[in-house]
Amino acid sequence: MDAFAIRLPAGASDDLEVLARAAFERQAGWIRALTRIRDVVMAAVAVKSSRAIGLAAAAHGPVIGFFPVLSKSATELVVGEDDRHLDFRATIQLRADAANGRELVVGTVVHCHNRLGRIYLTTIAPFHRAIVRASLEQAAKAMTI
Repeated sequence: MDAFAIRLPAGASDDLEVLARAAFERQAGWIRALTRIRDVVMAAVAVKSSRAIGLAAAAHGPVIGFFPVLSKSATELVVGEDDRHLDFRATIQLRADAANGRELVVGTVVHCHNRLGRIYLTTIAPFHRAIVRASLEQAAKAMTI
């Protein structure tokens, strides 16, 4: 479980879905490259690829990045996916900060099912942190344009 936040610029959208899409769609090249590497490596152990997750999810409803939207309210979006090695959830929230500004907050929770899930999580954790931080920075930057 972890959480990251970034202060949004004045005038940034109040639409949580717009903010989430700014954060998690059109990822930087290095993030796309890491995702491709993850997909190739994990295919060897029959774990769903990001493309497969996204295509299956899009057939049933809205998707942010490649993750299906599991729930949505005015202040929170929950995305995630279950697989044989682990279940993943991310919550994307818009909240007021201490200085009367607003923050975009992303929290993630992972439930590992087996040894593969624990190995996977340990391996990707440093990359996950970098990706979430970069995604939040991307969202804040997109809101200043």
